[in-house]
Amino acid sequence: MIPPIASKFVAGEAAAGALDHARQMNDDGVAVILNLLGEHYHERGPADEDADTYVQLVEDIASSDLDACVSVKPSQIGLDVGDDVFVENYRRIAAAADEHGVFLWCDMEDHETTDVTLDAFEEVAREFEGGMGLCVQANLKRTPDDLKRLADVPGKIRLVKGAYDEPASIAHKEKSKVDEVYKELLEYLFREYEGDIAVGSHDPKMIEYARELSAEYDRDYEIQMLMGVREDAQRKLAADGVEVWQYAPYGGKWFQYFYRRVRERKENLLFALRAVVGI
Repeated sequence: MIPPIASKFVAGEAAAGALDHARQMNDDGVAVILNLLGEHYHERGPADEDADTYVQLVEDIASSDLDACVSVKPSQIGLDVGDDVFVENYRRIAAAADEHGVFLWCDMEDHETTDVTLDAFEEVAREFEGGMGLCVQANLKRTPDDLKRLADVPGKIRLVKGAYDEPASIAHKEKSKVDEVYKELLEYLFREYEGDIAVGSHDPKMIEYARELSAEYDRDYEIQMLMGVREDAQRKLAADGVEVWQYAPYGGKWFQYFYRRVRERKENLLFALRAVVGI
């Protein structure tokens, strides 16, 4: 069983628990993006198995009354086995999502996977005419050109700051620069992107800037945050009429994910320590 401290960040070990979590968040007005934990498989068997699980998860969401969708990682569904394996499994999940009317997100991983992920998303999103979204990372210096490429691709873009430790030659390293670029790219999406916009940020300044851009350009948007991070703010935003989606991972590989969440942000570490000592 997942210990209470980790359960703040992980929605259970099985799909049933994850769906129950989605139902609870829906009661608070927050929609949920479900992600099965797992990545960097180097053999086809596990990649195909997780793709099968996603197809079943899509069917489970479709047969429920939940406001939920799914998000996949390229390396989880075969990218480290071969580009063709990834694309085959991605298309298979997309077909199921399209058939059942469930939105499908594709996460973005480190810079070495960016080109194949962009190629697969553009190809499959055009094939199914939307109902799909892609994460892009503001810290990568190439992202302005990538957004221009995606401007007319049907679907949705999730803009995040980027959590991977990328080389300085290809990525902005200073927080102030990443914040500056994030705002520039967010404004570009509101101004130029033909699809829908997801603001993937816990930063109150970026959330407020999205509100200002929405008013300026008369465009809708959604806020996306991680499970276990600023959940009070998630509920408050939803109560104020903002569309909020919580990214909620689940599955047996919870320890690695929880460890990464605690390491990457000082606030998460403090949260975990408070949970341990009971304050």
